Amino acid sequence: MALFHLFSKKKSKEELEIIRFSIKCFGYRPTNIELFKRALTHKSISNNSDELSNERLEFLGDAILDSVIAEFLFIKFPNENEGYLTKIKSKIVSRRTLGMIGREMEISSVLRYNKGRAIKLETIEGNAFEALIGAIYIDGGYASAQKSINHHIFRKYVDLNHILEEEIDFKSKLFIWSQKNRLPIEFEIIEEENDGSTWNYVVCVIINEQEYGRGAGSSKKKAEQAAAKETLELVGEV
Repeated sequence: MALFHLFSKKKSKEELEIIRFSIKCFGYRPTNIELFKRALTHKSISNNSDELSNERLEFLGDAILDSVIAEFLFIKFPNENEGYLTKIKSKIVSRRTLGMIGREMEISSVLRYNKGRAIKLETIEGNAFEALIGAIYIDGGYASAQKSINHHIFRKYVDLNHILEEEIDFKSKLFIWSQKNRLPIEFEIIEEENDGSTWNYVVCVIINEQEYGRGAGSSKKKAEQAAAKETLELVGEV
């Protein structure tokens, strides 16, 4: 009878909104709705009541998110080293990225916080996002959290290609460094070969009339990126 009563209990308007939000944004239907209410409760409300804030769930969600994304990147990039995977993961789970995800989801529409206080909304949206991941983990287990992140969060809210482009654009980073240090820089092609089917270019970076990094590639752009990367390593910027 108790089980029947649990499932037959009529949901409040707020509870229905949270359920719809979770299904739409996370692809997950909550079982324990109180857990999800807590995930959406900022301390600005809980400090003035008996309600628990989402801080503990945020802590848990942060760890789950970190684990799922680490596994995702490990499988997706089998030939990349630990340093590269760490950089990409740190960009995905950064405060800035999580805040953007929270804003795009419009978490503020279901977030419970004191609107009368001066609060940076983007920060608490990102925190609530992590807390919701924690809630999904407790409510449905690791597999449910993993499925939600891989099949809903990544597909809807994370532009991985843009993150990768930002990471590998060594040439732009090198130009920024040279401008900051007021040093003239140029890329010089020192070899250009064709074996009948493919081209191979070797490019050298010249800074203040001195040779720095070299790079090779099947296109000038790839060779320049490789040369820029080596140069950044030589000047201690990578």
